[in-house]
Amino acid sequence: MNEYEVVFCVVNGGFSEAVMDSARAAGARGGTVMTATGTANPQSEKFFGVTVRPNKEIVMILVDSTIKENVLNNLYRDVGLSTAGQGIAFTLPVCRVVGLTPVDEQAQQPTEQPSEPQTPSDTDVPADK
Repeated sequence: MNEYEVVFCVVNGGFSEAVMDSARAAGARGGTVMTATGTANPQSEKFFGVTVRPNKEIVMILVDSTIKENVLNNLYRDVGLSTAGQGIAFTLPVCRVVGLTPVDEQAQQPTEQPSEPQTPSDTDVPADK
């Protein structure tokens, strides 16, 4: 089994924050929003009972496989086809991930304090010849 899955959620424009709120409630940490243009033929709109608005947002969320089902359930409830977001969501397996810090390691790392702005001292300024 893969350790990670990527969740794609396609929603009407303006609903990406609702997607992220829903996913975070299930344990997701963050996502990436991409703008898109939706297309559908009139038969599909009638069959599914939805009107396709052209402005779409695709939210891509990398999640631990253990929370995938909870994320999908939340998305279906909060931004699914029966809501104003008219979203659909699906997952794909992820074979390899680099650049992530696991949550348990993140909690152990000391937070960096912002450094004081450096001002030049008399010793840093070269003397005139």
